[in-house]
Amino acid sequence: MSPLTTLASQAEVHPPHRRAPLDLPPFRPHPLFRGGHAQTVAGCYLPWRRIAYRAVQHLVPLPDEDKIVLHDDCPEDWKAGDPVVLMVHGLGGCHQSGYMQRGMIKLTHLGIRVFRMDLRGCGAGFSHARHTIHAGRSEDAAAALAYVIGLCPQSPVHMAAYSMGANIALKMAGEFGDQPPPELASLMAVAPPIDLVACSQSIQLGWNRLYDQSFVVGLLRHLRRRAAQVPNAITRQFNPRPRRLIDFDNQFTAPLAGFATALAYYEGASSAPLLRRIAVPTLIVAAASDPIVPIEPFERATYSDTTELVVTPCGGHLGFVGQSGDDPDRRWIDWRLIEWVTSHAPQRAPAPFHARPTAHAVPAASAFTESTSSR
Repeated sequence: MSPLTTLASQAEVHPPHRRAPLDLPPFRPHPLFRGGHAQTVAGCYLPWRRIAYRAVQHLVPLPDEDKIVLHDDCPEDWKAGDPVVLMVHGLGGCHQSGYMQRGMIKLTHLGIRVFRMDLRGCGAGFSHARHTIHAGRSEDAAAALAYVIGLCPQSPVHMAAYSMGANIALKMAGEFGDQPPPELASLMAVAPPIDLVACSQSIQLGWNRLYDQSFVVGLLRHLRRRAAQVPNAITRQFNPRPRRLIDFDNQFTAPLAGFATALAYYEGASSAPLLRRIAVPTLIVAAASDPIVPIEPFERATYSDTTELVVTPCGGHLGFVGQSGDDPDRRWIDWRLIEWVTSHAPQRAPAPFHARPTAHAVPAASAFTESTSSR
């Protein structure tokens, strides 16, 4: 384990184990959004340019008879053997989450085929799952990956995962150990809650409690909708009504996931103990100002020789809204995804990318938004 420090004006890379050192441009926060909370909110609600939905949906069967949905955006000039990216969202998000759509738009613009995964019971897969999603369901990500490999057997597959989805993807990669699928070319994990115990403690402090309350309100709303629209959904009654996320997980998530307590669930679902086993090229991006995912677990973790950790001083949780002129638009993390994927699979020169925001802010995928995703 090596000590990790954050730099005042640029991202730090730790450790540089790829073919060549990763040279990310510094993240310079927008002058109006310099704090972690401001970045978190701005990352969710600032306007961006959308396109019409054109994806083909695939239903991926799971061993317990649930299904997950993949949204397949395939450029017209994509051919067998060209790169593929599998994207995974955070808690409260889905294929429509802003970072999922923006990443897909930028990647397909380069001729890269993109599959956006709806986690179990989320997005288009809402009615296809009796069981609920939780932060340890790495088997779902592995099933989605295997399905994509089956559809694109000659193509390198890259994974890009965010928040809770990033923890799931890292856990999956660690469980693969030194025998990952040969088609899995790389993994990028943004704001992963690698230590769920630390995250639970963090969101109970100060203003962070607003995120804790938001989690509970959104999860209860989600369960009420499931009760009304998914008659065979597996559920539990609450007594008393949970006020904190840890209370919700003690009464609902942990027992349905096979854990005795929320603490046992957090420990069993966290990816931190498995990071040392990851054998595929992996980039982890975290922000020291993240109000949901604290930075200390990244300092304590032990990493494999194929893993790089980039920590920015600012960025919030899935924010990374930068200054004008640094990238074609202000979404710093989107362009780092492009750089990461293309550094492993160089692409032909694309047409100029024009990014003009819409006149209205894009609403969150649900009232319980991915901008406050911690698991």
